[in-house]
Amino acid sequence: MVIQFDTASIRSSDNESPAHVNPILWQQSLGLARQISARVFRDGGTPTDAVAAVGLEASADATWDKAVEIIAAELSRNRAGAGRKAA
Repeated sequence: MVIQFDTASIRSSDNESPAHVNPILWQQSLGLARQISARVFRDGGTPTDAVAAVGLEASADATWDKAVEIIAAELSRNRAGAGRKAA
C-alpha cells in the first residue's frame, strides 16, 4: 500500500492543520505562536525576532504570518511525543 499526499491539500487555510499533525495540537500551537509573536510585536520586534525567540532562524524578509507558521510548526513538532512514555 502506498500513501501519497497531495501537496495542495497539506495546508489550504489557516484553520486547517498540516496533514501530519493532530488538528487539536496544531490549533494549540498556533495560539501559542500568535501569543509569542504578539509579545515580540508589542515590544517593537520584527518577525525574524519572534522566530529567533524560540531558537529558530528565519529569512530577513519573513512576514508575521510566516513567522507564526514557523513557530507553530516547531511547537507542534516538539510537543507531538510529549505524552508518550516508555514501557
